[in-house]
Amino acid sequence: MAVRPVVLYETNEAELRQKSEPVLGGARQVKSLVSDLKDTLRHHPNGIGLAAPQIGVHQRVVVVCFGAGDAKKPGPPIGIISPVIIEVGRELPDFDGCLSLPGLYAETVRPHFMRLQGLDERGTAFEWTLEGFDAVVVHHEVDHLNGVLFIDRVSSLGSYYTEDEVRGVYV
Repeated sequence: MAVRPVVLYETNEAELRQKSEPVLGGARQVKSLVSDLKDTLRHHPNGIGLAAPQIGVHQRVVVVCFGAGDAKKPGPPIGIISPVIIEVGRELPDFDGCLSLPGLYAETVRPHFMRLQGLDERGTAFEWTLEGFDAVVVHHEVDHLNGVLFIDRVSSLGSYYTEDEVRGVYV
């Protein structure tokens, strides 16, 4: 429906740290929010996930692109409404970055196994088992719903790197 501006940490940290509320409104409003999240994510070709707080809406809705691990091309954005993580396991270091902190990346430790409950875009309840980088991406987005940013999970300053370093250019 619309590409929305992404809330940036540099200019609005407080908004990103606000916890999200349960989903409000009817099916039409939720469908519109999911659509806006998808459009906004597609507008940022390096993004593989986006949470509603990142577009200034503090409701428990995210979109993610599965299949992005191991340099694979990710699939299309999929909406997840009211996600609840019910089990995690295999916490390992992995790559992390965020559209709200453009150009900054770090190694964080996140679960590589997850059981997730929620509603799909049609409002149908699901329980999924996610593994590998798919679990990492969902965990990152659910963190946003709780006001947690990837920089909160970085263990040392040496874990940070820039976009130039990701591309193999060191300045």
